[in-house]
Parts: sequence; structure tokens; C-alpha cells
Amino acid sequence: MDPILIIGTGLAGYGTARELRKHDKDTPIVFVTRDDGASYYKPDLSEAHAKGQTPEDLIKKSAEEMAAELDAQILTHRQVESIDPAAREVRLNGDTLKYSKLVLAFGADPIVLQLGGDATQAVHKINNLADYRTFRRNLGEAKHIAVLGAGLIGCEFANDLLEAGYKVSVADPAGWPLSQLLPEACGKAVKRELAHAGVDWYLDHAAVAVHESGKQLEVVLDNDDTIRADIVLSAVGLRAGVEIADKAGLTVDRGIVVDRSLRTSDPHIYALGDCAEVDGHWRPYVGPLMQCARTLGKTLAGGAGDTPGQVKYPTLPIIVKTHVCPVIVYPPVSTHGEWRIEGKSPNLEAAFVDADGQMLGFALIGEATNKRRDYLKDAPPLME
Repeated sequence: MDPILIIGTGLAGYGTARELRKHDKDTPIVFVTRDDGASYYKPDLSEAHAKGQTPEDLIKKSAEEMAAELDAQILTHRQVESIDPAAREVRLNGDTLKYSKLVLAFGADPIVLQLGGDATQAVHKINNLADYRTFRRNLGEAKHIAVLGAGLIGCEFANDLLEAGYKVSVADPAGWPLSQLLPEACGKAVKRELAHAGVDWYLDHAAVAVHESGKQLEVVLDNDDTIRADIVLSAVGLRAGVEIADKAGLTVDRGIVVDRSLRTSDPHIYALGDCAEVDGHWRPYVGPLMQCARTLGKTLAGGAGDTPGQVKYPTLPIIVKTHVCPVIVYPPVSTHGEWRIEGKSPNLEAAFVDADGQMLGFALIGEATNKRRDYLKDAPPLME
């Protein structure tokens, strides 16, 4: 029997296999991963330093332990070169693997800034545990960290590094942090609180170059302002990993396009997690991912005549780990509406409402995060 082949050993890949094994103990499972296959909780990366945790502290189980738990084969440090849907084969560097069903759990890749300068290779990006090991190792005696990007990941790392005792500067072309998630008043409340805690903000201007400057690095902004720092971390966002799927002829858009059963345009190939666009929604967050893993694991365990499961996204808020200024946000399920904001900064409640006054999403800042349950009761699910 050809195995179920899962590409990726992150939360999506391992989560799907765990759910599959609840219903099916026997079907062979093979994983392929570019890294060492260790199981860890990726959101922990952006708050580990302040907690005094090393990269190795974040590992929950090794690849060998995961293989035993899931009764699976895990091929580590292997790169997928191509997928042949017609032959149901995946080509690796040196091998060809057959599959009965294929699960794409590639995740997402960091967006790479097109920077000038002679020190672009020194800019760190953190998208996995291996990246984080390198970042922590290179911190050395660093005192000042420049973070490029004031989105969710950039703000979380800024908060973590600040609480770990570093001087932190954050640059972003947007006018306020978390601009893709928060209305201006809420974003500026976050800005003020993190500034009070010690973050230096360089907003409304993009980084254009990174140069060596003695023992430091110099970040140049598009208004010719500069930030001199010991380490530069780029955290400008993620892009779904779709290249291999696209080359295989699968339908892609913002992510690998799947229906609510998580099936791609090929009936034997599924996708979930940060690489997948589910029924038109690309939500690269843990909550939606776990909903997909539960659904797909059960579907993969079903027989040929069984009806596949359908993913539902309830109200799944995003908790931003900016502990200096707590943030909980549920992005609006529709863009047709307006933000209504109450409270006194930094304790703000923002509801995104439509023309009839129906709430479509919300953002809670500071002490207003204590009202999370009240807002969840009224917020609509993304996919029923």
C-alpha cells in the first residue's frame, strides 16, 4: 500500500497525522521535511527570550520520538523538487516517493525585502526553529536590535527583545504598528505603550539598505534617516509557499487553493496551514490551522465512499503577544463596514460593524482584552 505522504513537520503536518491516527492506526504515513523534524510550537519563538528559554528548550519531541508516536517514517533534511500528480509521485533530492494521498503542509515563507547595501546577508529572518537558533547564537554581545516590520511578528519580537533587556528600534512604512489588523487609534495606542517601555519607532518610511558600519549595521530608510544597531531582524510578513504546487499544475492564488474538505484541484492532494487558501480565505494563524488538521485527519482516515469533512472556522481571535500592551483581534469577516472605537487609550474597544450595525470583527487593546468573551458571543464565524 502506498503511504499517505505529508510534506512538512510543523503544526499542520504533525497535527493532521495525530488526528489521522485517532481514526486509523494502520495506514502507513511518511513525512518529508527540510529541517530536523523536531516538534515545537512555532508561536513560542517570539516570546522565548524574555522567558529565559533557549531554542532547545522549545523542542517538545525529536523526530525519532514523533516517528514512534505516530508510527510513521520521517525523512529529515530532504528537499522536495517536484510533484507529479498523474503518477502520484514526489521527487526529492535523490529519491522518488509514491503516495496514495498527498498532504501539503509547506507553511509560508518570509517576505524578503529588496534591500541595497553591503550587509544584506547579515539580516536575519525567523520562520522556524533553525532560523531562531541562528538568531539567538548571533545575538552574542548585541545590545541594540533593529526590527524591520511592525506587523504581528515584528511587534511580538520587539516586545520579547525589549523584555529580555535589549534596546529595540522598529521601522515600517505604515503609519502605526499592526496596521493590517488594527484601526489607527488602536495601533497608535500600541505604539505609545511600547514606546513608553523603550521601543524607538521609525514609521511612515521603508528600509531601503543595510550597510556595515564598523562593528554595527546601519539601516537606511527612504527619508535618509538611519538606525545603527548590532543585529537586524526582518519581520515584514509571510507569503504562502505555493511554488512547488504551482509547478505541479495545482490551482494557486494567495495560497494553494482548496475547498472546505481541504482538497486541491487534484483529488488525491490536500493542503492546509499557512500554505493553503481555504474556500477563499488565507488565514495563516494557529486557530484555523488546528481546525483544518482535525477535519483533514478524519477525512484521510475515511473510506472511498465516505463523505469528506467540511472545515468550519468559528470565531477564532488572534492573540498578539505584545505583553506590554495586550492585543486581541478578530479580523472582520467582510471589509464592508467601519470601525467604532470606545474607551480611553490604551484600553480601547473597537468593533467593526456593517451598515445595519451588525458586528463583523473586533479589536481589544490593554485592559479591554478582559472583555474578550463578551465580544466573541456577538462576533460571526468566518465559515459556518
